[in-house]
Amino acid sequence: MTSTDTVTVPPQRAGAKEWIALTVLSLPAMLVMMDLTVLHLAVPHLSAELTPTSSQLLWITDIYGFLIAGFLITMGSLGDRIGRRKLLLAGATAFGLASVLAAYSTSAEMLIGARALMGVAGATLMPSTLSLIRNMFHDDRQRTTAISLWMMSFMVGGSIGPLVGGALLEAFWWGSVFLVGVPVMVLLLVVGPLLLPEYRDPGSARLDLVSAFLLLAAVLPVIYGIKKLAEDGFGWLLVGAVAIGLAFAGLFVRRQRSLDDPLIDLKLFRNRAFGATLGIMTTATFAMMGLNLFVMQYLQLVQGLSPFRAGLWVLPMTGAMMVGMTLVPVLAGRFRPGYLIAGGMFVSAAGIAIITQVDGSSGFAVLITGTCVMAVGFTPAAALGTDLVISAAPPERAGAASAVSETSNEFGGALGLAILGSVGTAVYRSGMDSDLPAGLDPAAADAARDTLAGAVAVGGELPSGAGTTLVELARAAFTDGLQATAAVSASIALVGAVLAAILLRRVRAGDDAPSNDDAPAGEVAPATVAI
Repeated sequence: MTSTDTVTVPPQRAGAKEWIALTVLSLPAMLVMMDLTVLHLAVPHLSAELTPTSSQLLWITDIYGFLIAGFLITMGSLGDRIGRRKLLLAGATAFGLASVLAAYSTSAEMLIGARALMGVAGATLMPSTLSLIRNMFHDDRQRTTAISLWMMSFMVGGSIGPLVGGALLEAFWWGSVFLVGVPVMVLLLVVGPLLLPEYRDPGSARLDLVSAFLLLAAVLPVIYGIKKLAEDGFGWLLVGAVAIGLAFAGLFVRRQRSLDDPLIDLKLFRNRAFGATLGIMTTATFAMMGLNLFVMQYLQLVQGLSPFRAGLWVLPMTGAMMVGMTLVPVLAGRFRPGYLIAGGMFVSAAGIAIITQVDGSSGFAVLITGTCVMAVGFTPAAALGTDLVISAAPPERAGAASAVSETSNEFGGALGLAILGSVGTAVYRSGMDSDLPAGLDPAAADAARDTLAGAVAVGGELPSGAGTTLVELARAAFTDGLQATAAVSASIALVGAVLAAILLRRVRAGDDAPSNDDAPAGEVAPATVAI
C-alpha cells in the first residue's frame, strides 16, 4: 500500500445494547403523543369537578402542545450543550412529577400550571431521544431502521391515546389519564444511565438566553394564531398574533447571524439534504393533518360512530403506517432518498384521490381504503426525511437539528388545519346557505350553517321530519367539504412529490455534514462520547 492509498473504514454497527436502548427511547416519544390526544376525552369529567371557565378550559387543552412547540429548538440546543442523556433524564423527571401534579389538581389554575410544566418537559424528550439515536446508530441502514421504529412509537401513541384514556375513564377518575406515563418515566430513569450513551459538544458556548426568548416569542404567537384561526375563523387579533410572531422571528434570525455559536446554525439550511427536506416534510404534514381533521368528524358525525369506535377505525391507518415504516429501510437500500420520498408522496396523492370519492351512504369503506393508502405513502417522507435532516447536521448539532425537524412538523400541521380547514368549512357553509327547513329561527339557522356538529344538535331539537331533513342536508354539505379538502390535499401531495424528485435527486443517504471541517487529519472533532 502506498502512502497515497486511503482506507475507508465502515461505520461501527449497533449491537443488542443499542437496540434495547432504542426501545427505551421510544417509550417517552409515545407518551408525548398520547398526552396530546388523551385529554380531550377527560374534558367532560374534569369540567364537572373543577368547573373551569371557557377560557381556562381552552388553556387546559392547548397549553401543553403550545409549549412543546415553543421550547423544542431551545431544548434541542440545550441538550447539545449539557448532554442529551442528562437533558432527557431531567426532562423525564419533570414530566413524571408534572403528570402527578396534573392528576391530583384541585383547581383549574393548578391543572393549567401542571399542563404547562408537562409541555416544557415534553419539549426535552423528543429532540433528546432523536439526537441520541443519531449518535447510537452510525450505519446508514441501521439508523434509517431505528428512526422508522422510533416514529412508529409516535403513531402508536397517537392512536391508542383515546382508547387507553377511554378505558381509564370508565374505571377510574379523570386524573388517571395523566398517570399512564409515570411508570414509563421511572423505567427510563432506572435503565437510561445503563443503556444510553452521553453525548455533548464541549466546545459550545453557554445557551444564549436572548435567542431562546426571541424564539419563544416567535413560535408561540404564530402557532397560537394559526391554530385559533383554524378553530374560530378569521379574526384581526389572531392575525396580529401571527404578525407579532413573524416580527420576532426576523429578530431571531438576525441575532443568529451575529453569534459565533448560534442557537440554530442558519448555514444548515443551504444544504439541500437539510433545508429542502424540511420543506417537503412540512408539505407532507400539511396535507395529512389538514385532511385528518375532516376524516375524524366524518366518522363521528356522518357515519354516526362514537368517539371510541371512531378511534378504533383509525387503527387500520396506523397499521398501514407501521407497514410502511418497516418497508422504508428496505427500499432505502435500493433507491435514492429523493425518488423514494417522491414515489411515496405520489402514492399518498393517489390515496387522497380515493377519498374524493367518499359519499354519505357508501363512503365508509372508500374512506378507510384511502386513508390507509395515504398513510403508507407518507412514511418515506416521515422516516427517511427525518433521517436526512439529522444526518445533514454535524453530530454536535444533532439535538438542534432534531428539534428543527419536529418544529417544522408542528408548523405544517398547524397550517394544514388552518388552510385546509378553511377550505372544507367554506364548502360546507356554501352548501348550507339554502334549503334549510322553513320556520327555523335565526340563531338555530346560524348554528346549523356554522358546523356539522351544530346542525346535528339543532336537528335533534326539531320535529322528526324537519330534523332529519336538516341533518341529511348538513351531512351532504360536510361530505362535499371533505371531498374538496381531499382534492386540495392531493394537489399539495403532488407538489411535494415533484419537489422531492427535483430538489433531492442528487442527495444520497448518509450525506453527513462534517463535525469540524478545519480539524487536522487524525484529530477528533470537538465532541465527547461517554458510556
